Amino acid sequence: MANTFDLGTGLTAINTILAEEANRIGQDIYKRTIHTSPWMDLIKQSAFPDGMGYQLTTLVYDRTIPTQTVNGSDAGVTWSALGTLQTGSNSFSTSGADQLLIDTAKDVQGARGTGASDKRSYVQFSKQLKNYSISRAVIESPRISLEDLRFAAYRTEQLRAIMDLMTESSRYTWENRYRDEYDKTSANYILCKSTGTAIVSTSKEGKNTFNNGGTLGTDYVDFGASGDLPDANVSNKIFDSVYFQLVRKGAASESYGKENGRPVFAVVLSSEASYALQTEAGFRDDVRYNNAKVSELIAPLGVEKSFRGFYHLIDDLAPRFSDAGNGAFTRIQPYTVASGITSYNASYDTAAYEAAYVIHPQVMESQIPNPMSGSNGLSFNPVNYRGDFKWTNIANEITNPDSTNGFFRGILASATKPIKTDFGYVILFKRTSTTPAA
Repeated sequence: MANTFDLGTGLTAINTILAEEANRIGQDIYKRTIHTSPWMDLIKQSAFPDGMGYQLTTLVYDRTIPTQTVNGSDAGVTWSALGTLQTGSNSFSTSGADQLLIDTAKDVQGARGTGASDKRSYVQFSKQLKNYSISRAVIESPRISLEDLRFAAYRTEQLRAIMDLMTESSRYTWENRYRDEYDKTSANYILCKSTGTAIVSTSKEGKNTFNNGGTLGTDYVDFGASGDLPDANVSNKIFDSVYFQLVRKGAASESYGKENGRPVFAVVLSSEASYALQTEAGFRDDVRYNNAKVSELIAPLGVEKSFRGFYHLIDDLAPRFSDAGNGAFTRIQPYTVASGITSYNASYDTAAYEAAYVIHPQVMESQIPNPMSGSNGLSFNPVNYRGDFKWTNIANEITNPDSTNGFFRGILASATKPIKTDFGYVILFKRTSTTPAA
């Protein structure tokens, strides 16, 4: 005889079903948000350390090479012979420079030399301490009346609609979070100019970020004291400069792929910017004759080949801006919201300026807290900070006296750990201009 499971009757049964559906919805939303954007796939994730407070510090050692003097600027080492053979003999000479080496070797208890006199070279260690902290956001669905869910057809349709809306909201929220944090963390930005384009290394904290937490569409950003604005479109000449800088900075060891012994990096940009680069005069054959295999990490995003040392990862919601005057930008969002209704923003298509990102796995790491169910004898419901939506039905004598209204609620939290920020590049260009020749 088959076992039966009684959910109860009436609104109690519907409430139970929605509570059980919450687990499935949370898992499905997570599955449906991956492989939809390079920002979702390529930003490394780890657990935020427990019991360490809300603000942490990361220690990063800079790259170093030997110098010929202590705290000196003469890069390299000094090579000198250990001895010379005398004519017709197998013995070593101990005169001149060779005697100096022997004398120095004997004086092991003496003071440290300057390098120039005793033929020593030195490695100096430099390090940086970078602070970061955790932030959180909460997403709630519209209030759902259990009275409207008495019939199975309505229940199925509403649950499907709710899942679609929460999936889109969760994906959009995480995508913007990672994009904005990568922009804030990257240490290099480029203003594309028709002549004299330079790569500027700076700490882009504070005003040098695209989204300063204000009202969407009205955030102002100032790139440098000069009030300079880009006046040229993105070009392969600029990406060539970035590519060789990355190689010389040591970023090749964790690139996203290898082709013909050369590292392949990744750039996140819009379809229009990718098309402008691949159709730029003199560069079309780079795409036509490139049949190298794409790395397994990049392939799920639909990338089939690289272009001049970069995988083009498409982000059709790339940040765009208009000129706010005095060398500042106004962020133009792709969507506008009025009375709870989201509409496409036509001004996004005509915005004059756009941003692209050279993305590297060592620039930053997103740390998400682990669920916690209790401590020191206390227990409570664990919270999943990845956006796991739970069904909530809170009785209230004024707004919900019969417990017939509920909603889905998800909590998102993350901290951005800065690592080798010098590997990150933000490229600002003028979309409405022509692409300068390389």
